[in-house]
Amino acid sequence: MPLRRSPASAGPAAVSTAAPAGAKALAERYRESGGDEDVYAVQREPAPGGVPLLTVRSRATDSDAQRFERLRDSLVFFLVQVEGVSLERGYLMDVFGRNGSLLHRLDARP
Repeated sequence: MPLRRSPASAGPAAVSTAAPAGAKALAERYRESGGDEDVYAVQREPAPGGVPLLTVRSRATDSDAQRFERLRDSLVFFLVQVEGVSLERGYLMDVFGRNGSLLHRLDARP
């Protein structure tokens, strides 16, 4: 499945650092399973085309590519293997940092 990184300037450049309770609970389960300790919210909602849009809120302050790849891999594994989420049609992922700024945007649709 090819992964496409969209420019960070496309779409919202920042998001509120507050998160819904369900997103906080999902992030807590993710961290408890060994996920990135800086992630404090993971919101999953339908995106255009029916694929999930994953909005990740992190305490991270930089957009390090290797760190993002580890986060992406561990979160996808957690969602599929632990939460039973189907990502076979792909997904979109936005990662926002400590101050609400966009750190990463990923389009992982086939």
